[in-house]
Amino acid sequence: MENCHLAELVHRQADKYKDRTVLRYRDDASGKWNKISWRAFSERIMLAAKAMAEFGVEECENIGIYSQNMPQYLITDFAAFANRAVMVPLYATSSPSQIEYIVEDAKIRFLFAGEQFQYNNAFIVQRNSSVLKRIIVFDRNVTFHPDDKTSVYFDDFVKMGDSSLAETTVKVRMMNISGDDLATIIYTSGTTGEPKGVMLKHSSFMEIIRIHDLRLTMLSDKDHTLCFLPLAHIFEKAWSYYCLHVGMKISINRDPKEIQKIIKEVNPTAMCSVPRFWEKVYIGVNEVISGATGIKKWLFMDSIRTGKRYNLDYKNKEIAAPLGLKIKFWLYDKTVFTLLRKVIGINNGNIFPCAGAPLSDEINEFLHSVNIPLCYGYGLSETTATVSCFLERGFTFGTVGTIMPGVDVKIGENSEILVKGKTVTCGYYNKPQATADAFIDGWFRTGDAGKLTDKNEIILTERIKDLFKTSNGKYIAPQALESRIAADKYIEQIAVIGDKRKFVSALVVPAFPLLKEYAESNGIKYNSTEELVQDDRIHRLIESHIEELQKGFASFEKIKRFTLLPKAFTMEAGEITNTLKFRRAVIQDHYAAVIDEMYIEEQ
Repeated sequence: MENCHLAELVHRQADKYKDRTVLRYRDDASGKWNKISWRAFSERIMLAAKAMAEFGVEECENIGIYSQNMPQYLITDFAAFANRAVMVPLYATSSPSQIEYIVEDAKIRFLFAGEQFQYNNAFIVQRNSSVLKRIIVFDRNVTFHPDDKTSVYFDDFVKMGDSSLAETTVKVRMMNISGDDLATIIYTSGTTGEPKGVMLKHSSFMEIIRIHDLRLTMLSDKDHTLCFLPLAHIFEKAWSYYCLHVGMKISINRDPKEIQKIIKEVNPTAMCSVPRFWEKVYIGVNEVISGATGIKKWLFMDSIRTGKRYNLDYKNKEIAAPLGLKIKFWLYDKTVFTLLRKVIGINNGNIFPCAGAPLSDEINEFLHSVNIPLCYGYGLSETTATVSCFLERGFTFGTVGTIMPGVDVKIGENSEILVKGKTVTCGYYNKPQATADAFIDGWFRTGDAGKLTDKNEIILTERIKDLFKTSNGKYIAPQALESRIAADKYIEQIAVIGDKRKFVSALVVPAFPLLKEYAESNGIKYNSTEELVQDDRIHRLIESHIEELQKGFASFEKIKRFTLLPKAFTMEAGEITNTLKFRRAVIQDHYAAVIDEMYIEEQ
């Protein structure tokens, strides 16, 4: 399809695909998957667009959306684009204080909310806000507060758009849209300091679509993607828009906690995800392998060795494999690997983009060995997602892929990765100083350190803001340790500590379901998780696993002491962001006494 701005995208596709299915969503009551055709999708967008105009939405106005993934989310997005309005997504898990900050900063008059949780929080904000005027609620089952006289259900809201004046207004606005118009403002999670609103133009999305057409040549309108990550996340947002451009069918996952069940129902050929999803797949598969015995275990191990040799030593290097290896791989792919992919729910997999955090080479290599087509990459909200990603053939482990066409990358001071191109943000909303600080001679400063290979690939070394120095003067990159150790089946979360300390320590949250199984099978009695994590046998178990996983790290980088925590780090406590990144300062403040105790004997 010819590249166009976002306001036109769905309607052009509707002219082409008509009654073909574009969206699927699950009815929670019946478990049935409902369908929306391209034609119906286009019509609903236009009805919502007219309703916005009738409601008083102005051109270039910021509109908030605070919801989990659902069809109404995408309808609202594209209805706003038709009005030359700017979409401001808020994570469905955001607290009232987070909503209030964004509403006030972006001057949001109209906020679209998903379910009861989002409505309740939005109404709390509205009662104390001089800015927020109306809440439009997607879920018809939401109960409005008795004092609420202004909110409206989305279905009723859409009916307000049935007027010729609103239709004319929307048509004129669509004709006036240009690539220089803002499409969205995405507020960063704010691991340090307050959130910043990343401004992205229509031209940035048009460019990201263009360059992905050049890179992801394996995709077509026959593919089927599962919308899994929050649409408030630039990765899922840009990916979903690209999938609509390609003409794919999109199944929408409303509840991230249900992903293991939903993915088996949907069986997507494509899905973008963060590394934690694949870490859990890896842990699950290794559980099965470690529990196997005899010939069954040998077959598992031999299939992985065969897949690694065929896919990585030959196919990835575009070398013809020996006939015997080719046949052996084909047999394993049709048996062991097919069964494995079917258990996960991806037996028709074509490509699975993965980014957002470090992924260990061990897991990456394993997934490719068992013929799961992972496309590992790197990007930021400020670069409209992808800066680099794996090629279909010729990728290199230890990198985050080859730089995208049309994107320029160079290495600046302190090994910082600098990016330039049409996909890069025009700045931070209402923050001229932060915008000025984020650029140097026209290059965007990513805050990530790395280096470039002679094959135009990026090697990430650390997140500069996360980098800390021990009191012995040694620099530590905590993410490298954390991503390596979090691959262990008994570890759910790990936060590495050590800034200005004599050695590296860690706060560890165990994977309690598996840990409890271990305790039961080893006769370890306990009355609470607090009691379980204090047991010496449990501590020795985790210690042995950490020691094994730290092989290859320098002595000064290794974790010398750790404390097992009885509960996880949470968004509610402000310890992790909506994108599951650690707020390290908050964690260190909350667990100051626990951390100090690990260093008592060294002081």
